[in-house]
Amino acid sequence: MTQTTTSQIRSIDDLRGPAGRLEALLNTGHDSAPYAALVCHPHPAGGGTMHNKVVYHAMKAFSSFGLPVLRFNFRGVGLSEGAHDDGYGEQDDVRAALDWIQHNLNRPILFAGFSFGSNVGLRACCGDPRVKGVIGLGVPVRAEGRDYTYKFLPECTQPKLFISGDHDQYGPRDILEGIFERAPEPKRLVWIANAGHFFQGTTESPNPKLDLMQQEIRLWLRSVYSLT
Repeated sequence: MTQTTTSQIRSIDDLRGPAGRLEALLNTGHDSAPYAALVCHPHPAGGGTMHNKVVYHAMKAFSSFGLPVLRFNFRGVGLSEGAHDDGYGEQDDVRAALDWIQHNLNRPILFAGFSFGSNVGLRACCGDPRVKGVIGLGVPVRAEGRDYTYKFLPECTQPKLFISGDHDQYGPRDILEGIFERAPEPKRLVWIANAGHFFQGTTESPNPKLDLMQQEIRLWLRSVYSLT
């Protein structure tokens, strides 16, 4: 990685997973950054890519502390090689991204994923000693006929932040609270009022809630990791 003191966006050409090259972007961050971050995108069947608005806002939250942030397209998305694998091979894509960060940035890693990206990424990152904290955004339970399970969460001992809208149609509050209850400490669960799955507003409060989601990420990073 080229040494820099100003965050820039770089296209990454050498990130490869088991299915081939994965299209990726790196916000470079500061040389003195104590962590690097990885952010994963929602389901490609719904148009999910690394350019998704929620993914972008999560990236900006990490980047505001000068952390380098890697985003990539899962297999079969954009210019990434391979074909969609229903969340199984995508876990290997996440592990390939972790390997790339370890090799190229040599820092402990913080993870955030949105929707499908949260489920797949949490599965890959929970228990990985390189990952020092995980964030699940819009954690799904059932979406467009796809079911998501979280039997692995009771073994996920890293610090955890979960942020969902209280009007998230894919993650009902009563079900998610039961899931989160089984996750061990340290953990924090935040419900964004009048927000849907994509942190868009509701009829009662139509303004987007992406800035509130971003604020919660920043607050957590400050409180848990003493980032400034």
